[in-house]
Amino acid sequence: MKNFDISIIGGGHAGVEAAWIASQFDLQISVFIIPGVSLASAPCNPAIGGVGKGQVVRELDALGGLMGKLADLSAIQYRTLNDSKGYAVRSTRAQIDKEIYSSMAEKIINNKQNISVIRHKVISVKKQLNGFEIYTESGELFTSSKVIVTTGTFLDGKLHCGEEISAGGRFGNQSAPSLNDIFSNVKTLGVRFKTGTPPRLLKETIDFTKMEEQPSDKSARNFHALRDPFEREQEQRSCFLTRTAPETLKIIRENRDKSPIFNGQIKGIGPRYCPSIEDKAYRYPDRDSHHVFIEPEGLSLDTFYPNGVSTSLPKSVQKEFLQTMPGLENVEIAIYGYAVEYDVVDTSQLNETLEYADISGLYFAGQVNGTSGYEEAAGQGFVAGLNASLSAQGRDAFVLDRNDSYIGVMVEDLITSQRDEPYRLFTARSENRLKIREDNVFDRMFKYRQSLKLKSEIDDFYGVYMLEKKILEKIIKEYSFDGQNCFNVLKNTKLEEVLKRPDLDPVDVLEKILKNENLAFNHHVVYSVAISAKYDGYIKRGETANSKLSRYDKRSIDWEKICSSKNISNECKQRIQKIRPTTFLQLKKIEGLRPATLVYVAGQL
Repeated sequence: MKNFDISIIGGGHAGVEAAWIASQFDLQISVFIIPGVSLASAPCNPAIGGVGKGQVVRELDALGGLMGKLADLSAIQYRTLNDSKGYAVRSTRAQIDKEIYSSMAEKIINNKQNISVIRHKVISVKKQLNGFEIYTESGELFTSSKVIVTTGTFLDGKLHCGEEISAGGRFGNQSAPSLNDIFSNVKTLGVRFKTGTPPRLLKETIDFTKMEEQPSDKSARNFHALRDPFEREQEQRSCFLTRTAPETLKIIRENRDKSPIFNGQIKGIGPRYCPSIEDKAYRYPDRDSHHVFIEPEGLSLDTFYPNGVSTSLPKSVQKEFLQTMPGLENVEIAIYGYAVEYDVVDTSQLNETLEYADISGLYFAGQVNGTSGYEEAAGQGFVAGLNASLSAQGRDAFVLDRNDSYIGVMVEDLITSQRDEPYRLFTARSENRLKIREDNVFDRMFKYRQSLKLKSEIDDFYGVYMLEKKILEKIIKEYSFDGQNCFNVLKNTKLEEVLKRPDLDPVDVLEKILKNENLAFNHHVVYSVAISAKYDGYIKRGETANSKLSRYDKRSIDWEKICSSKNISNECKQRIQKIRPTTFLQLKKIEGLRPATLVYVAGQL
């Protein structure tokens, strides 16, 4: 077949999610991928989830996406990040076997009858009256009504390792043409972005006895709603924690002139929140100890990923500084670290469906949009794939409100400003983070999933979930303690009030009460009802505080005093210092400023 309804250029995490959701409709889908590249591969950190990112994975799962299922099928370690803090900012992270993850993606996508995976490099896409013509390096021509670009770091990708420069979207793979070569009328950002990855270390040369072991967390919940929350598919493995030593940073600082990042060889802008070890060395000159997490890449692989030492320094320097760390004194390197520069699109030219405003039917998603992370890419891929499908069928657009989801936060952030650095999602980017938590994802996504009018296992799950939730909410409002209990509460106290107590874990309380009463509810229902009761008052106060922000627009502010506060992130401080606002309204208009910063400043007025 050479004629398609939707064609996806790129088979990474964005491309796979776009293809998966599009295949749920009566459409013919194609995925173009460069030969030698696997679907949904993990060329950098083989992990799914994290702060803010775990919420995105659960939102995708609740909407019928694929990432959560793939993560659970391949996870070899689970962690709950921020577990010492409140439920609103807790996030699940899974270390994955990257081979299993990719092979499961290949299996699932290739088993869909209406998806064709075409392993040819695309060299040109031309807009025609009724769609697009797609030309490949092999000389073949394909046509498609809609095109979704999910090319990741491959557009005119250039790899840097010391003085060595080569073409490629990642190690071992060729690059794709530049964005302007493929599309004649698409506006690039004007600058290129850069990302990097650490070297891969041979397991047999690592002394794990000198490191702090971090076993898998049995209490962390799986991502996929249709699985048992705590049943693991794969054997679980430990990660290990080591640290840089003063000698480590000394070596790096002494080789500044050999770093492509600092000697002018690399022109691209790197990610603020995933800095290279060189960035850390020069950004924090008084700090000589940084965490380095030694993480397995897979059950059958003999390589480990040293999370925290992304670098593009020369190979000899990489080995020298690595061998100064505890447990890595005799380490050998299988693949050296490198940086990659690539083209990105100007996302201010996209609309809320991720369609290019001036070219109907053309969508962009993933790192080509200037984002970092597999999860951010997958979320955008889902939005682009779904909207391309709905448009092909003449249906209304699908838009996630930023007050309901982190995917909605991300999309709105991307399309309302030009990116000046790679975008990473955080819980602090949301004005409503007390509400958009991991535990209540099904409550938040239910209306969106319903609007798709699809029928699958996730829709059957929703039917049971919403019924149980209604019953359990009634129980916590009506249940009263009889005076004989282990929570030290008075007789006739309502369960709903006990769940709000700051000294008690609401999930633990509700689970014990249900067990005592011989009542069984779906695990996801218990979590959502218990934690929602806990946060109800906080959410209402937060909504009131947000509504008050507009009252402060004309108030004068001291931007220098704001920038001296320890409660403001370095990113926000830099943006404020650049604009130097004198009123609260001017502060609000600064692009990329976190909502939490505005709330903090308003509280000082």
